[in-house]
Amino acid sequence: MSQAIPVEIARLDHVNIQTPVVEETCAFFEGIIGLKRGFRPDFPFPGAWLYVGDKAVVHVIGLSDDKAGAAGSGRVNHVGFIAVGYATLLERVRKAGITHEVRDVPGVGQRQVFMKDPNGVSVELAFDASEATDGPAGVYQP
Repeated sequence: MSQAIPVEIARLDHVNIQTPVVEETCAFFEGIIGLKRGFRPDFPFPGAWLYVGDKAVVHVIGLSDDKAGAAGSGRVNHVGFIAVGYATLLERVRKAGITHEVRDVPGVGQRQVFMKDPNGVSVELAFDASEATDGPAGVYQP
């Protein structure tokens, strides 16, 4: 039996903001903060990725006002981390009985695991897709 790879967080990856005003949000982060709009995978929903150098640090998602959450910090949808140890994380999540969603990023070679912390904040851990040998993406409940 192979030894499990421990889960190791490499760095904070990005902040995701849900908003009905994508262009205004991008204009703020570009014009005031100094980020630059760049590549974004071909997701089936509107949005933009804003970069510092070659790293997308703010992911903007276009949603109607009633789906974007309350104005203020409620629009921060999730916190994303880059990680290794995909199988170990799934074992921990399942053992703890935490509902989670596994997603594949189109055309990027990345598998994401989303779950909520005890306060309801969504947390994403993103792994190289080569670590994912467990089958298809989907929602998994305890």
